[in-house]
Amino acid sequence: MTRLGVNVDHVATLRQARRGTVPSPLEAALAAQRAGADGITVHLREDRRHIQDRDVVEIAGALSVPLNLEMAVHPSVLEVALRVRPPKACIVPERREELTTEGGLDLNASFGTLRNVLPRLQAKAIEVSLFIDPVAEAVAGARRLGAECVELHTGRYAEARREEERKRELDALIRAAELAREAGLRVNAGHGLNLENTGALVEAFPFEELNIGHSIVARALAVGIGEAVREMKALIEAHAGHALERSRH
Repeated sequence: MTRLGVNVDHVATLRQARRGTVPSPLEAALAAQRAGADGITVHLREDRRHIQDRDVVEIAGALSVPLNLEMAVHPSVLEVALRVRPPKACIVPERREELTTEGGLDLNASFGTLRNVLPRLQAKAIEVSLFIDPVAEAVAGARRLGAECVELHTGRYAEARREEERKRELDALIRAAELAREAGLRVNAGHGLNLENTGALVEAFPFEELNIGHSIVARALAVGIGEAVREMKALIEAHAGHALERSRH
């Protein structure tokens, strides 16, 4: 069954608007865990625009489900990762000017840096995934670097408005996922996923984990974080069940 990782960055975004203590990403993470989240994701950015170092420490120490630390390979962020030792780390590209992560890693440009960073994280028993675009070259690069896992960037699929465009992007995701699985990599996915577009993705391929944040936090403003997580879990389970039934016939 595809696991649900809940990203609580946008709880921290709201807190940082006043530089106060509420709302608490830790409280949100624990509420998501109680509602059935299989993991919690936080992105410690170089500019610390939302999640702070103390959040990573507090959340890592409080969870009974795995913490997935999204991170660029900036020295100050790497230091936190090596000190806190979260069970999982997902290396992502990062630009100060961006509103949110805009695409997958450029593995050609960053190959040398990543080749040095991955073993340092793995030596601390941190499972490393690479956030990549759904293309064959990126899958092959992740395999060469020795990553255990890839997370496919679903942004173009999520943002597609025309049916033919969405199908084209979904097909690209599935091709890349199959290549990654054949290469011995675990396959996750995330970015821009919500209650409207997640079902088709789950039915198309048995991803190990989907990492979803913004849509769950936005929905939580109306129904609460627990109910928002339960809604997404139920949708994933229902569509995974449909896919399993089809595979049996």
